[in-house]
Amino acid sequence: MNESESNSEFFELLARKASFEAAPPAPSPLKSRIYTRLLQRQSESGPLMSLAEVQAGLCVFEKMIVISPLGDRIKQFNPCSVCHARVLAEHLEHAPIYWGNCPYTGFQNR
Repeated sequence: MNESESNSEFFELLARKASFEAAPPAPSPLKSRIYTRLLQRQSESGPLMSLAEVQAGLCVFEKMIVISPLGDRIKQFNPCSVCHARVLAEHLEHAPIYWGNCPYTGFQNR
C-alpha cells in the first residue's frame, strides 16, 4: 500500500467516525460585530457607495424584483441563477449580453 492509499483510507475512516451535525448559528452580536468590522475595512479604501448608487448598480431583473409587489421569499431570489446572460457568459468567450449592470457583461469585457 502506498502513502496516497494509506492517507485516503485514513481520511475515509475519519469521515465515517465524525458526526456531521449542523453547527448552531452564530450569535447575533457576533454577526453584528463581524458586519461592522467588514464595513469599517471596506471604508478604509474610500467612501462606501450611497444607497442610490447601490440601487443604480442593479441589473434590470434585480430592479424589477425590488419594485415588484411580491413577498419576501421572491425578493430574496437570485435572478442570476436563471438568467440567460449567466448561461451565455459561462459558455461563450464573447457572449452577446447587453443588459446594463449585469456582472456577466463585465466579465466579458475583462
